[in-house]
Amino acid sequence: MNRILMVDDSAFMRKVISDILNKMSSVSTVRIARNGKNCLDILDADNDFDLILMDIEMPVMDGLSALRQIKKDYSIPVIMLSAVSDQAVTIKALEYGAADFIEKPVNLMEIQDEWVRELYAKIKNICGRSSKPPVAANHKAKPNGAHKKRNIRPQAVVIGSSTGGPKALLEIIKGVSHTNIPVFIVQHMPAGFTRTFSERLNEESGATVVEASDNMLVKNQIYLCPGNYHMTIQGDRLKLDQRPKMHGTRPAVDYLFETAAAHYGANLTAFILTGMGHDGTAGLQTIMDEGGYVIAEDQESCTVFGMPRSAIEAQVVDEVVSLHEIGKILQTIVG
Repeated sequence: MNRILMVDDSAFMRKVISDILNKMSSVSTVRIARNGKNCLDILDADNDFDLILMDIEMPVMDGLSALRQIKKDYSIPVIMLSAVSDQAVTIKALEYGAADFIEKPVNLMEIQDEWVRELYAKIKNICGRSSKPPVAANHKAKPNGAHKKRNIRPQAVVIGSSTGGPKALLEIIKGVSHTNIPVFIVQHMPAGFTRTFSERLNEESGATVVEASDNMLVKNQIYLCPGNYHMTIQGDRLKLDQRPKMHGTRPAVDYLFETAAAHYGANLTAFILTGMGHDGTAGLQTIMDEGGYVIAEDQESCTVFGMPRSAIEAQVVDEVVSLHEIGKILQTIVG
């Protein structure tokens, strides 16, 4: 049973969200704090919480300041409650170690079921990330047991990530000084936030990072799929569409992986990073079938070992390595 600390300066928000949390069968306690300082005072006396759900904009001490102190002193995961206007601060919070964020409900009087399902899913996956047995760090899943060498000169790279992905992507992309091949990224993130995130990645990387647009010509740069769109590769162009959500999300990693496999064949390297669910597994099977090479992030460095675990268990992975090692591999193959 999980204990959750809810931090928000709005009494109405605290009441509404607390009521929702108390309906979760896996939640035993919901404690509330009015601002960041109040949160830290509570943690000084009682830090036995499984999760902190925290607003960003608050008086006395804002969520970002409180987050930095929490990550310094405690190992409790934090989910940020973010308004659309908080895009840049939200990205900064993910850099500082927030496990994830969720947009605040548009109308507290009529919260949509989809929002509640998303909140429940994030809490379940973040609180339950250690509940499954570990997967060996040196696990190498080959569909036919044959040894396959890593392609050090592929023609393209695809990356899929979800919960914990922004921090992971910042870590590996900032080490890329330039790229001689295109890199395509699908990160599960709402519309509006991907533009800010692509700009942040571009600031940190020596390579050019852009938010993709429909019919964009593929060049040797890094493309981030915009929120609320699926991204596919058709010839030398990127295509965006709003087909129904796949695996409950739009964008979906599978659409990118499947079309990249068809276009690049064996000259494709794929990375599947931290995230909940199994998005990407089917696409990785297609990449494997076409002769491409697949690398998964290991359990120790994942925020949520969902997407990599799914791929490993489906035996569509050639290598399982740490995020740090993924950064080094990426630098080598794109340069």
